[in-house]
Amino acid sequence: MLRDVLVLGGAGVDTTVYVPTLPLPYRDTYHVPPVVDRIGNTGAGVALGCRALGLDVAFADLIGDDPQGALIRHALRDVDCRWGTAEAGTRRSVLLVGPDGRRTSLHDPKVTPGERLPRELYAGLRARHVHISIMDFCRHVYPDLDGVPISTDLHDWDGVADYQKDFAYRSDLVFLSAAALPDPAATMRDILDRGRAHTVVCTRGADGCLVLTRDSPAVQVFPAVPLPGAVADSNGAGDAFVSGFLYGTLNGYPLSERVRLGAIAGAHACTVEGTHESPIPEDLLLTRASGQPR
Repeated sequence: MLRDVLVLGGAGVDTTVYVPTLPLPYRDTYHVPPVVDRIGNTGAGVALGCRALGLDVAFADLIGDDPQGALIRHALRDVDCRWGTAEAGTRRSVLLVGPDGRRTSLHDPKVTPGERLPRELYAGLRARHVHISIMDFCRHVYPDLDGVPISTDLHDWDGVADYQKDFAYRSDLVFLSAAALPDPAATMRDILDRGRAHTVVCTRGADGCLVLTRDSPAVQVFPAVPLPGAVADSNGAGDAFVSGFLYGTLNGYPLSERVRLGAIAGAHACTVEGTHESPIPEDLLLTRASGQPR
């Protein structure tokens, strides 16, 4: 069976705390709205986002044999998942979210040195496209995926740290954020010059995104789209963008439309609480892309 998308690695649990301001000044106690544990982290976001858009998705990851692992299994119950056991337990993040939707993430990656995603979890899963999360236990999978288009998201890479380089230079489609880049265009060109990528997309939040491809020497600038409602929570917006962009890619849309679909999905994510619980469905994405009010 040929899947549309295979996602490798990157499920976790987000504990969301809505705080009155960011940064949060020191005080002994803050009374906050209900604190909620939700499905989180990047791989889960891409998998759930793509599935909501009607794509056939498979997912393989390492999670803990713990309550947080059980939450992940339940949240991804409608996706074809293959689980291995993470020795250190399930990855977790505490997300402090301010009134304007911005967040500070306190991430516990639960790293176990030398841990690897077992080949038997993904070797039998054929897909048109593979998205690899930047988990250390996933960096060895590239030789097993020869001939399949691969994407990755480097998130807030600074363009210098060695950790992300394997993913940056070995993927065909690379996403990253401008948050920590002093010169986004230079980093994007470096990824093309030193790697195999044909397209690099650098997201800039409310300022839209930059795109550089091998077909064009100039960095293209694309605007953001207006939010369809009041901002609630920016968590998951980047993963939603990736999902929308992949939907456009797998359905043969031109680059400008792939970017627009990603931007619409990301904007939607900013208007719903939680990280990945309410991804935009395919019909709503296409309605908004067509310019029809809804």
